[in-house]
Amino acid sequence: MSRLSPGKLHVRRLGGASPQGPIVPRCYTLTHSDTSGDLFLTIGTEHNRKQISGLYTRLMRDGVLAEWREEDGKPALHVFCHVSGGLAIGPAGWRDAIFRRELPLVLESFRYGDQELFEAIPDLDEAPVLVHFHSGQRRYCRLEHWGRMSDYRL
Repeated sequence: MSRLSPGKLHVRRLGGASPQGPIVPRCYTLTHSDTSGDLFLTIGTEHNRKQISGLYTRLMRDGVLAEWREEDGKPALHVFCHVSGGLAIGPAGWRDAIFRRELPLVLESFRYGDQELFEAIPDLDEAPVLVHFHSGQRRYCRLEHWGRMSDYRL
């Protein structure tokens, strides 16, 4: 069952990231509004640092970054979640649970927001999703396989 409400997703493309490619370099920056529930996805050849540089965003550290990389000659989506350390607000266990609960929505946002790329290159749906959980606490710092992009198609 899909969790994404497409009307709540606002997509912006930055120079160099057309709907048809390139795959590498291609980065996603996803933030959200706690008040409206809207999601803001930027697709570019690098992460949108301006989008994650506001004081609130830097304190919450709940934005998610992702990028396409080549793995054994094939594309893979690497997703980065900041669980703890630095200025992040909230205990690591709590933040880890939130990221895990919301990751399907995040991945649906990437897949739906960049759907023209998946239409242009259908094999991308078979690409693995690798999620990096970053934390100052060793037990929350890990890399996990979260299926394939096709698992997050609406």
